[in-house]
Amino acid sequence: MSRYLTPAKIGLLALIELYVGGAVPNAAICPIIDFLASHLLDCDLQNAPEDHPALRWKKVESSMNLILSIKDFEKLLLAWPAADKIPGLRLWDRFLQKLWDIDSLYELHAFFDWLPNLLVKTKDEMRRMEEMEEELPGPEQGVMFLLSKTSPLGSFIRKAYMEFVRMQYHHEVDLWKMFVKYRQPTASYWKRRHPSLGRFSFDSVLVEGEHEWGVNKTMELAVGAYGTMLLAGNHEKSLPVSTDDVEGLLEWQIDQIQKYGNRIPREITERFQRLVKDSHLVPSLSHYLSFSDAWRSGDFPTSFDYLHRYFDYTMQNRDRTFYQYALMNLAIVQSDFGCHKEAVSTMLETVATARENRDMTCLNFALNWFFHFGRAHPKLVRELENNSMLGSGKESLAFLRAKAKETGMWILWSSSLLSEAKLNMANGESISAAIEHIVRSSQVIVERNMKTMMGAQISMLITLWDRLGLAPLSTMESEVFLKCHATNSVFDDELRITCRLAGLLAGKGKYQEAFERLENMNANSMRSAKPHQYWNLYRALLKLRRDLHHNNLFAANAMLSQLLQTGPEDLEPDLVCVIDSLHLEALIRSKDFENAFVKIDTQLHEMRENNRDIALRVRLLLAKAQLFDCVGRPEKGFSVAMRAASMSWRARLITLLWQSMGAVANILTSLGEFEAAEGILVAVLPRVLEADVSFTSGTLYSLLADARMGRASKAALNEKNDLNNKKRNEFLLKAHEALESALKHFAAVEDLQKQCEMLAKIATIMRALGDRKVAEDYAARYVALKREAAAIQGS
Repeated sequence: MSRYLTPAKIGLLALIELYVGGAVPNAAICPIIDFLASHLLDCDLQNAPEDHPALRWKKVESSMNLILSIKDFEKLLLAWPAADKIPGLRLWDRFLQKLWDIDSLYELHAFFDWLPNLLVKTKDEMRRMEEMEEELPGPEQGVMFLLSKTSPLGSFIRKAYMEFVRMQYHHEVDLWKMFVKYRQPTASYWKRRHPSLGRFSFDSVLVEGEHEWGVNKTMELAVGAYGTMLLAGNHEKSLPVSTDDVEGLLEWQIDQIQKYGNRIPREITERFQRLVKDSHLVPSLSHYLSFSDAWRSGDFPTSFDYLHRYFDYTMQNRDRTFYQYALMNLAIVQSDFGCHKEAVSTMLETVATARENRDMTCLNFALNWFFHFGRAHPKLVRELENNSMLGSGKESLAFLRAKAKETGMWILWSSSLLSEAKLNMANGESISAAIEHIVRSSQVIVERNMKTMMGAQISMLITLWDRLGLAPLSTMESEVFLKCHATNSVFDDELRITCRLAGLLAGKGKYQEAFERLENMNANSMRSAKPHQYWNLYRALLKLRRDLHHNNLFAANAMLSQLLQTGPEDLEPDLVCVIDSLHLEALIRSKDFENAFVKIDTQLHEMRENNRDIALRVRLLLAKAQLFDCVGRPEKGFSVAMRAASMSWRARLITLLWQSMGAVANILTSLGEFEAAEGILVAVLPRVLEADVSFTSGTLYSLLADARMGRASKAALNEKNDLNNKKRNEFLLKAHEALESALKHFAAVEDLQKQCEMLAKIATIMRALGDRKVAEDYAARYVALKREAAAIQGS
């Protein structure tokens, strides 16, 4: 295997020579420059937006295609005529002329010796040429202009020339043989254009010796020199690849994995393995690539094995510079595979080693990991915080922000600002301070063009709008991210925001659209273990929510039994909260109030002890108030509902505030304070409708109908049971209107039990108003809905 030069690079040099010689027509200059830049630089001059994640691997695929076959040159050049416009002569013919003129090892030397003439001369070189009475290359020698030595093309020519000069003779022979094999697929086309060429036209020495040695001896000599490599259908193990190509492809693939969090597509992995297996010296980065792929696939033993191979290779070379990064990778892998205690101890060793080596970059990332790990698993790091080894969350963030700004770690700086905003919201502190941190993070992202941070930035904005009860803004932010920023972000961010959007759609009753959003995720990205697990869990949660609304308790309990088998330490914190809330709802719908009450109290105690997000505590308080209502003692939940309302108002949890006020209004209705309950609900409902949560809207409309029914009964009593009084009928009609709105919202989310309840109440009102025909119609709808619910449960 060559260190740098390959037949593909000789082809690129020949193409540059054509470009410098003016053989490229004006229309073809841009495509050819882009082709050269895409294979010589790390960027694409067209800078076209990648509409699909699969296109991210197009660069590495095209690089491997160019290394293995000359077809890419043919595809590019055959479409353009040559600049001299001779009929039937294509740019591809000019290119083949350059390649077939290299018909011996001597001509290969001559080709490389000519390369410096394509570069601009220095003053010393000009003076030396004048002394030697040499002329500069001009149009006569096929040079229309010269390249700067510092330009990308000039740098490539200089490096290729120096590498060829430094090559040993046997490496030159190997390069020549690989070049002959690489060029051989064009032999049939070239012989059709030049019928006079013979069987040994690939080597001028054999052509000249054929007349002296004879055909048989020349054939024996050709077989001795080239073996069977030129025979059709021959597949030798050696491939025209260099160490530089392999290392470049390795670094690019690792960068893609780390940048986007995806696994390498199978077809690219197979083709890359063909390139690597020919190398007698396997680059150490190949072990790290295998580790990354095994880690993403969820193969715990294999990922450990390759991680140790990579960093053992580093330690064998007595290089302890990257030892702390080995420990950091090990801790992250242990955490991902559920070995949390081992991950904590390993990361502590990482911190100690980074301090010893004075590696602030590794130290800051380790402390950042500790902060986020502590938020997800507070029990495991509580001792560390109590012993002041790492400090509290706010102290850690303040330290990280200062050090990140000081050392120029812009991603960490932006991440710390977002973490501080999230911490402010979780503790119920100032929303304006949280917005300030988000804006400062946005400024850093825009100024430093950190596209990969847009996922975290928009996720924080979505959380903010959700807490403020502005669901349309959350939906808009999600759509903006998926359409504009998803291609440049980590797939985990795309997955979470897609799931968040699917949850918002399910909240409006658009289950089919929500499932379609999840099904349309990129298939290759879903090959990673953790994203696939997250996707499956979220899809199961949507199905569980739909089953609960259908009152299909058998299917819901079966799904819950599977979800609860996985411990909370092995799940994402946001999924744990959703599973717990749905479990509570299933217990309440099953009328298992005792277990529901125990679960609520246990979770409230844990959240107070671990200082978890205030929004989760408010939700549990609301569930407790609902539980008192279900057992017929709503007034016992008055203090709980008021505490939930107070916490929601203080933390600006607007959506939860309206739910809390609904719970308070329900308690007032049970106490006979119908006017106060109606006043609260009439004030709250317009804002609730902005949140786009149909179930909450339907619940509050139902409570409003109960308050108005109470006022109707009160008016009837005040009028000495006069059934025809206008006041009573007016309240009954208003209650009917509220129930119709509630029925519409419950129908949107397909909640059959609530729909039946609303229909029964409307039928009762119609009977009270004396309209028996309409009452019977609603009763018939009630019976049909009951049958539908029974059919769903039976299936």
